[in-house]
Amino acid sequence: MFRLRLATCLAAAGLVVVFAAAGKADPGPFTGLAGNWAGDGTISLGNGSRERIRCRSNYAVSAEGNSLQLSLRCASDSYRFELSGNVEHSAGQLSGMWGEASRNISGVLFGTARGHQFQLVVTSPSFSANLSMTTQGERQSVVVTAPPGGQLVGANISLTHAR
Repeated sequence: MFRLRLATCLAAAGLVVVFAAAGKADPGPFTGLAGNWAGDGTISLGNGSRERIRCRSNYAVSAEGNSLQLSLRCASDSYRFELSGNVEHSAGQLSGMWGEASRNISGVLFGTARGHQFQLVVTSPSFSANLSMTTQGERQSVVVTAPPGGQLVGANISLTHAR
């Protein structure tokens, strides 16, 4: 009788461990991004010029790592932007909304996440661009490519996590 109870208890405990492990979700792709980031890079403008740019950003990440709120401010000698947005992750796909305060434009974004590498398309009625973001440890690279003819044609920015 004692052995039967012990075996039943061990089996029940084993099932609890199996179900607890199965119910534990993998961390989302935004895990580890929370906090302040700062850095610099270059922007390419529609008039053909290139300028150095300095940037500061802040990311707020949900506990499971699948939601991100961002704020990014960048400025060069003649150009600045203030970007904010909300991004959601589900099954490798990204979607969300963005806005740029100094030009009063906003739109949608969509793309993919593979680990800490994100490929996005950002659109609005008056602007579209491709954005690639890769994070490795405490460093992040952001590359923006926009079609010719606009005020901003591209940007290459390197940020460091300020923990």
